[in-house]
Amino acid sequence: MNIMKYIKLKIDRFPKGYVFTYIDFINDVDQKEATIKALNRLVASGKIAKLSKGKYYKPEYSPFGILEPNQKQIVKDLLEDKGKIIGYLTGYSIYNQLGLTSQVSSIIQIGKNQIRPNFKRNQYKILFIKQKNIICKDNIALLQILDTIRFIKKIPAANINDSCRIILGILAKLSDKEISTTVRLALNYPPSTRALLGALLDQLNFNQFTDNLFKSLNPITKYKFSSIEKILYNTSKWNIK
Repeated sequence: MNIMKYIKLKIDRFPKGYVFTYIDFINDVDQKEATIKALNRLVASGKIAKLSKGKYYKPEYSPFGILEPNQKQIVKDLLEDKGKIIGYLTGYSIYNQLGLTSQVSSIIQIGKNQIRPNFKRNQYKILFIKQKNIICKDNIALLQILDTIRFIKKIPAANINDSCRIILGILAKLSDKEISTTVRLALNYPPSTRALLGALLDQLNFNQFTDNLFKSLNPITKYKFSSIEKILYNTSKWNIK
C-alpha cells in the first residue's frame, strides 16, 4: 500500500476535529518528507485542514463552514507527552465550562509546572500559568477550581459575587476527600486565594478543613474583594475587605 492510501485510510478512522501531525502516520524518518507532501496534498483537496505549521485536523463542516477543533485538541501536545500529563486547560475556557461567563475567548490558558513564552496557534493566543503543584489526572478539576478562585477578579463579563455563588455550588458538590485535597493544593497558591477559599469553605460549613489555610496567612494582611461580604458571612475572620 502506498503512503497516500495508508494516510487516507487512517484519517477515515479519526473522529472529526481530531488534530494530528505526520508522526501519527509514520515514525520512519526516511518517509517524513513523502508523508508531509501527502498531507499537504490532502489539505489542497479539502479532505483535511491545516491548523498550524505541521499540524492538521479532520474537518467538521457546518452550514457556516469548517468548524475549528475544540480547544483541548488544539493544544493537546502541550497537555500530554508520551502518555504523561504535563499541563491542563484553565482560565477562560474553564470559566465558560463552569458557567461563570458566557463569553468564548480566543485565548487558551494552560497550567504547567514549567512554563514557556506565550505564542499564537492559528487564531488562538496560548498563555501559560505557573502551577506549583504536581499535575495529575485526579487533581486537574481541583486545580481548575483553585485557578478560578485565584483569578476571580479577571473573569470576563462577571462580577465577584455572582462568581462566588457559582463556586460555592461547585465546592458544595465535592466529597470530603476532594475538599481536603483542594485545601492541600491551595497551600501552594497566593495568600489571597487561600483566604477566599477559606471563607467559601466556612460558608459551606466545611470549617474542619480550614485550619491549615488560616494558619498559613499573615494575620495583618488584608485581601480586597469588593462587596463580597454581601454573600460571605465571615469575611472579617479571613481579613477580606
